[in-house]
Order: sequence, then C-alpha cells, then structure tokens
Amino acid sequence: MKLTKLFLFSFLMVLSSCKTKEAQTAIKNETPKNIILLIADGTGLSQVSSAFYYKETAPNYGRFKHIGLIKTSSSREDVTDSAAGATAFASGVKTYNGAIGVADDSTNVATIVELIAPNKIKSGVISTSSIVHATPASFYAHALSRSFYEDIAADLVVSDIDFFAGGGTKFFNKRKDGKDLFKSLTDKEFNIDTTALGDFNSIKNYAKAGYLLAPDEMPPVAGGRGDYLSKATELGIQFLNKDKSNFFLMVEGSQVDWGGHANNSDYLISELIDFDDAVGKALDFAERDGNTLVIVTADHETGGFTLASSTKKREDGTEYSDYSEITPTFSTGGHSATLIPVFAYGPGAEEFSGVYENTEIFHKMLKVAGWK
Repeated sequence: MKLTKLFLFSFLMVLSSCKTKEAQTAIKNETPKNIILLIADGTGLSQVSSAFYYKETAPNYGRFKHIGLIKTSSSREDVTDSAAGATAFASGVKTYNGAIGVADDSTNVATIVELIAPNKIKSGVISTSSIVHATPASFYAHALSRSFYEDIAADLVVSDIDFFAGGGTKFFNKRKDGKDLFKSLTDKEFNIDTTALGDFNSIKNYAKAGYLLAPDEMPPVAGGRGDYLSKATELGIQFLNKDKSNFFLMVEGSQVDWGGHANNSDYLISELIDFDDAVGKALDFAERDGNTLVIVTADHETGGFTLASSTKKREDGTEYSDYSEITPTFSTGGHSATLIPVFAYGPGAEEFSGVYENTEIFHKMLKVAGWK
C-alpha cells in the first residue's frame, strides 16, 4: 500500500512539473519580441475580399484566425485621412486630418518608434509611396501638415529609425534649403541606396540601412514596380532581426488607396494582391520565429468600393443582376467612414479581436509586447 501511495505521489509530482513547464512555455509565448504592422492604405473589407476572387493563389489574408474591427473617425471629422489615421496607430491619439505626429491641439505626441528606442528595440518603415508620405511619416515625424515634406524628411534624419525603404529622393537632395540630407544620413551610419534593393549580405554589416528608389512615389505594381514590396518586407525583417534583438516594422501598401481615389478597380486590385504577397512574407517569418506578432489593417477605406453583381440586359431591354459574375463598383472618389478589419497572428493576437477605436491598435501593441 505504501509503495502504491509513493508511486501515485511521484506520478502526480511529475505530471504537475510537466504542466508547470507547459504553462511557463505558454506564458513566454504570449509576449511577442517583435511586431510587424502592415497597413494597406484605403483598404476596407471589399478590397480584402477582392483577393479571394482575383488572386490566382490562396490569399494570405485567409491565414488569420483573430479578426477585429476598428472605428476610424479623426478628432474633428467622421471621415479620416491617412495622416490622422496613421497617427492614431503610431501614437494612440485622435487628431485632425492632415496632422503628422501631433495631437488635436498641435502639440507633439510620442510615436511608438520614439518610445521603444531607449529600450534598444529596432524599428523600420517601408512604403510604396514616398517615405515622407503621411502613413510612414506618422511613425517618425512631427508636422502640423502632411504636406510639409521637406520638414518630414529632416525628421527622418534625426529619428530613431534603423531601416527604411520607399521613394522620395527629391526631398533629401533637391531641397529648397539646399541641404544634402543624404550626407546627414550617412553621418548617422546609414547605408543609403538609390538604385535598387540589395540583398541582406550587402547591408548586414551596417548599423542602419535606407533605400530611396524614386524621386517621389514608387511606380504602380502594374507600371513596373515588380515585387518590390514583398522583397523590401523580407529584407527589412532580415536586417532588423540580424542581432536577434526586438524590433518593430511598419509596412504600407500605399497605392490601394490611389486606385480607390481614381475609381480604377484594376489598379486597386493589383495593388491589394501585391500587398497580400508582403503579408505572406511577414506571416512566413512569424511562423518560423514563434515570437512575432503580425497585425494587418488599414487607416480607412477609399472609394466606397463594392464587389457588386454584374448588371445585364435581357432581350427585351430590361436589366437584371447576374449573381454569377462580379463587377467592381465605387460610390465615391474619396474616403469613407466604414469600419476597417484588423487581422492578427502570433503571440497576443487574440487582443485584437472585437470592435474598438483605431487608437487602440497603439495601446494594444504596447500592452501585449510589454513595451512600456
């Protein structure tokens, strides 16, 4: 009997130990080391849906299990712009349309990049627009107006950004004040390339790296940009992760928005599919790494985009809706106030389910990563 009790006690102790180790592993994995935030500018649910109808391979959006919705209104208007929307993500405050890294009262607000830098957490921004455009700028700059491009470029030089890629050379070397900001970036230990994305081996020994590959915005994917966005995403991850230190990376697919403004469905859908490829690169890394949180969302919807049934005519001239065929349609040339989906994968992903204000993206990122 005593031996039986001793065996039972020992078994329970081993079982308890195993459960404790499992719990410790689970707790460890609940806190991400890295966060990759991907923003498809101007993308609502219909834009996301287009990938499921028009992409030839399975959309990476379909790989997410945790999905939420955000309310996007700016501090003064029901319909936000990219500057106020990105500032909400980067700093956790509602502000007026056109504001970059400032509150509604025009005072500077700390960005996530500025908050994490003292803890030696690296950061990067990637865009298919100019790197001084509203969305990327909101993560490192402070400007009363998104149109102050040369001031925003100067802010990038003095920022804590470690990696960037996009367009915008003219704001750095053809400035009204005559300054050469390329030299300033080089003085800050940046390796600057204005010709093409390199491979990781070409930049791995540098402290910082930057790519400016067009005078202003990058060309559309259908106009020769190729797979720049997915390659830049992969390169940015490799560079920021090279020392196995924590990092934050923001990736913007800027031109989904421009396709919406132009009411050009081919433009919009090709950019959305290109963005989805970049999402795939982030998810592939996160799956291998196990310590990376991937968040995919948008600042607002553009164009009132809808995947409507095709309208056709019968022989007698009357019209009917053909439910077997889709015709993309638009209701506006501007932005809309529709709720925007949020997709999350990795440690802390469940935090991003539900319906909440866009400012909560910022607060949730800091919370799950423990970046106080």
